[in-house]
Amino acid sequence: MTSPTVPDRRAGFTEWLAKQECTDCWRTAKDGNEQDKADWLKAKRAEEQAESETWSTRYRMPPLEGTERAVAWGVRCRHQILAAACTTLVLEGETSDTEWEEIGEAARTITHAGRWIDQRASEPEDLTELLQAATEADRPTENPHF
Repeated sequence: MTSPTVPDRRAGFTEWLAKQECTDCWRTAKDGNEQDKADWLKAKRAEEQAESETWSTRYRMPPLEGTERAVAWGVRCRHQILAAACTTLVLEGETSDTEWEEIGEAARTITHAGRWIDQRASEPEDLTELLQAATEADRPTENPHF
């Protein structure tokens, strides 16, 4: 596992660790009605997916790259990350509309679904730093066969 001290992975690791249950709690929860939970989760994910895809189209976000499952999850994560950042930085903060447009353009260059998934637990204030920390592997290349 990658070290949780790497800035762009720390928030996700902390969130994951905080949600872990003890063995007895895990066994008790596992014995509950799994089908009801699965149906609810499936409906919730479908609703989030539709909302995220509509948002992506509205704001001209490029399609993401990855497996079918990763792309769907990445679209939801990207939407949630950018919506939270917009609220925190623009509506509640000091970021101007011009600065937000620059952030949006930088976000559009990140097309690797896994990058958005990895950052799903990040703080909105860290968005600019996280976009700058993205590597070339997170961005598309001009040569699709490279």
